[in-house]
Amino acid sequence: MNSASEPSAVTALPFWVSHEEGTDEEGDSMGLFGRRDEEPRLRSVPLGPLRKNLAAAVDALQEIFGEAAARGGALPLREAHLSVQVTASGGVQFIGGAQAQRSHGIVLVFKQ
Repeated sequence: MNSASEPSAVTALPFWVSHEEGTDEEGDSMGLFGRRDEEPRLRSVPLGPLRKNLAAAVDALQEIFGEAAARGGALPLREAHLSVQVTASGGVQFIGGAQAQRSHGIVLVFKQ
């Protein structure tokens, strides 16, 4: 098992993605179960872009949540749940609204 200081030999992770019409094979529109009528495929998602994009998204969210929590009030922000979708090229897309009810994704939980 690798320690935290040793680099991982893994360069990609398998994700189930679906191809959306009008995009190329490597396009960012390929995400986790994008549409119900699309047949999902197992794809290798590169860890470099995924690591970079997920870190940037988490950093931005922590800043936003910090500002919201600083507002205080009678009902302060103590916890936030967000779903993200990973694209075939390692991108990160937030899932919201009606799409969250029909999509699968990774749930990020931020607690105070």
